Amino acid sequence: MTVARRDLLLGSAVVGLAGGMAPVPAFAASRRPADGAGALPMPEPVDQLPPALPVQDAARVLMDRGWVFHEGDVEPAPLDTHNATYLSVKAGNGRGAAAVDYDDSDWQSVDLPHDWASFQPFVKTANVAQGYRPRGIGWYRRSFRLDPALRGRRIELEFGGIATNATIWVNGSVVSHNFSGYNAVRIDLTPFARFGDEANVVAVRVDAEAMEGWWYEGAGLYRHVWLGHYAPVSIATDGVHGDPRKGESGWHVPVTATLTSIVDTDSAVTVEARLLDPQGRVVAQGQAQTTVPALDEGKAALDLPVADPMLWSVERPTLYTLDVRLVRDGQVADERRVPIGFRTLRFDAANGFFLNDRPVKLKGVCLHQDHAGVGTAIPDALLGWRLDRLKAMGCNAIRSSHNAPTPELLDWCDRLGFLVMNENRQFNPAPEYRAQLEWLVRRDRNHPSVIMWSVFNEEPMQGTPAGVEMVKRMAHWVRALDDSRPVTAAMNGAFFNPVNVAQVVDVTGFNYYQGDYDRYHQLNPAKPMTSSEDTSAFMTRGAFESDPARHIASSYDVEAASWGDTHRSAWKKIAERAFVAGGFVWTGFDYHGEPTPYEWPSIASFFGIMDLCGFPKTAFDIHRAAWVDDQPVVAIAPHWSWPGREGKPTKVMVLSNGERVVLRLNGKTVGEAVVDRLMGNECTIPYAPGRIEAIAYRGGREVARAAHETVGVPVALRLTPARTVMAGDTEDAQAITIDAVDAKGRHVPTANLMTRFTIEGGAIIGVGNGDPNSHEPEKGNQRSLFNGLAQMIVRPDIGRGRITIRATADGLKPATLKLDRLGVMPRAQVAVMNGDMDVREWRRSPLLATRPSPDLAPAASDNNGWAFVQAGTPTPAEGAGWRVYRAVVTPRRAVAARGGELRLASVGGMASLWVDGQLVAEKRDPKPGPMTATLPSGAGKRTVALIVAGMGNIDSGLLGRVTIRPR
Repeated sequence: MTVARRDLLLGSAVVGLAGGMAPVPAFAASRRPADGAGALPMPEPVDQLPPALPVQDAARVLMDRGWVFHEGDVEPAPLDTHNATYLSVKAGNGRGAAAVDYDDSDWQSVDLPHDWASFQPFVKTANVAQGYRPRGIGWYRRSFRLDPALRGRRIELEFGGIATNATIWVNGSVVSHNFSGYNAVRIDLTPFARFGDEANVVAVRVDAEAMEGWWYEGAGLYRHVWLGHYAPVSIATDGVHGDPRKGESGWHVPVTATLTSIVDTDSAVTVEARLLDPQGRVVAQGQAQTTVPALDEGKAALDLPVADPMLWSVERPTLYTLDVRLVRDGQVADERRVPIGFRTLRFDAANGFFLNDRPVKLKGVCLHQDHAGVGTAIPDALLGWRLDRLKAMGCNAIRSSHNAPTPELLDWCDRLGFLVMNENRQFNPAPEYRAQLEWLVRRDRNHPSVIMWSVFNEEPMQGTPAGVEMVKRMAHWVRALDDSRPVTAAMNGAFFNPVNVAQVVDVTGFNYYQGDYDRYHQLNPAKPMTSSEDTSAFMTRGAFESDPARHIASSYDVEAASWGDTHRSAWKKIAERAFVAGGFVWTGFDYHGEPTPYEWPSIASFFGIMDLCGFPKTAFDIHRAAWVDDQPVVAIAPHWSWPGREGKPTKVMVLSNGERVVLRLNGKTVGEAVVDRLMGNECTIPYAPGRIEAIAYRGGREVARAAHETVGVPVALRLTPARTVMAGDTEDAQAITIDAVDAKGRHVPTANLMTRFTIEGGAIIGVGNGDPNSHEPEKGNQRSLFNGLAQMIVRPDIGRGRITIRATADGLKPATLKLDRLGVMPRAQVAVMNGDMDVREWRRSPLLATRPSPDLAPAASDNNGWAFVQAGTPTPAEGAGWRVYRAVVTPRRAVAARGGELRLASVGGMASLWVDGQLVAEKRDPKPGPMTATLPSGAGKRTVALIVAGMGNIDSGLLGRVTIRPR
């Protein structure tokens, strides 16, 4: 897949405006000055496709297509006989929807990532923390075939994340129970795999009633699924560790490769490592020999000295590629290509965080994995788009709150230059949770963006001896896997307890408690510290007067939670203290669930610097003024369209990073001040329609200007893409903004009206408008504007062509947007199977001297007299005689309704085929050959009997696949 590149196709940021203005791509090819109309003109068209995110493991193939889904539980039939009970506890005999031959023909077809909770209505009786959306239980199934050439290779299935508790079956056998929605689930399919025509069936039961968080967590297979196949001796998944280090003699890359074997003898191998610079040139290489024990793991270690590498930084996130190969018997058996970056980091107790020996203040935000319209199933390209909007605000750090992020987010952070506080979900040193913690570190320790590990968030045991013992062990396990990054814990109190976990971590993390920064530093002058979470301020985008009865919070930055502070005050406390390394604002974006400060009918938080859609609030410009250093910033709040307010006092906020600002209304200066970059500048003036304008100066020279005008009534809709081209690979995705304009083409920030959409050449996968009180569906083809804005998430069809989107609203001129859909080769996917039903499981009679009746069958409790065989397993040549192959099947509902065709790919011997006691086909030639027969319609179980006459000198019986194909 081709996904968006920051400098061409991604983010949108309001430049110089606040309070619900229409967004504009922040990194457009060129930018024209503001026209003062309450919105910026559209950027120059962007018509290039960006490069893809890095492919680290070429042997893995996506398995996102071809799934079927059933909402609700599927109860298996009662075990009503001894024989049924006996078989139910045997391998390969999953029951109900876990059974290989379960009829899922009427289940819903879905592609991944998939969050079924995002399709749900908002229900007052549903869990408040999960955003009042029912979750419940759901099932997924997927069938696939494996090429016989893969027999003997190590085969692995990986689920990137399943919300929440999951049981997974492969070919009827339970292969995994997983009790977290945030860790990957990896399954060694090698002993369960079937090859050739025989399908493999994966069934997943997901219990999303289980919760790990107090926020919206989604439901289902919300991250990618991968199928990998590897040589018998190969590199383990996440088995390459190559974190660059700077020593006394210069830079070097210690490389460790963990190797795994499925062969039953020891294997001598060579591990080769090459380091490639950003231009693909080899700048270092080496090799090491080792022996991998039979059916076990081994390791190889080597060291690559590197002279004067280019450094990875926030401003220039330079990436190298570590290419590691496993050579066995003179052949390259496996390979991994891992992006890495050269940088040093340290936390100083007196002066904060240093990157490459330069002080860098962490200007961070906390993020949940959630976006309007798609919930937790965020497309890869949309992840990049969200990060790019944060980058345009001056943000340089991300806290993954409060769980392991999707790996694609870290790939984007590596590329865009974000610093990541990577957080563990469960505070528990028990074996299961230790495995989750160690998985997180192994997976993410090569990312240069990751600068610290957080072992927990806000745990009541943080100030107890038991909590200290727990953290002591967890920190030890982290350091054993990665000793280059500090360990922290996000504490919300207990900092001054005689015993507390800050004593056993490297960096103390403060969640709030802003008034205790100085006291803690005075008592612990040698302990580095950072704000791991701060602010918790409330804003409703585009609203500038609080109305608690309507659950509306003012965007003047005057409301905050009792435990937090406003955006300006919270950052001021951090910015003025060098010993506080930085902070992470709660939160970068609004998110579903944890509705605060209001509950029903509010269904989302009010904390975000941006709303659920990524539209900026006033907080965006507050932080942009405080955080952006490399370009001039000036912005005004509120908008300037207030009919009926004429002559009334109106507060105006000016946010800037200049030295001096001048505020003008209709050409007259109404305010002038030295810039307060942290707190902003405010004045109150009588409202008068027209043009309000702020001009920023440095050294007496104008450097930036922002303006709003009073606009007219809406007369037309407008559609604004983040980019004008998309990859025709069915995976690319982007946000399209819908707004209303007046007769002069100016954005109307007060428009609140229903809009409707159609699309050709793509699909709308979600809609939103950023209103935390809206109960409108987030799926479908309509959405009301909220304070001037709405959004649709669009995914392209496959192949070259056009995407045409049309938006309409009653009484307004419609808008049409055309996007180029470029012919881009999609990422490889595991092939989707047709609707054939395999008849695999048969009972085979003993050799009989006389021709039997087709009604001959084993006794109900006979598990020994008739053999259990599978189609495709020949009966070796033996004496002449007869055998009966018998199967009881329930055809899928489509066949039951319309009939079908029974296909036997290869039968050895003369044979007759019977269905429900009726002869349907005969084969008179003893040589192997196919048989086909019509299967009449009819519901319920069908008995298939194949009577085979063995000749005594050739293999006989069911030599190939048996299927039922719908008509």
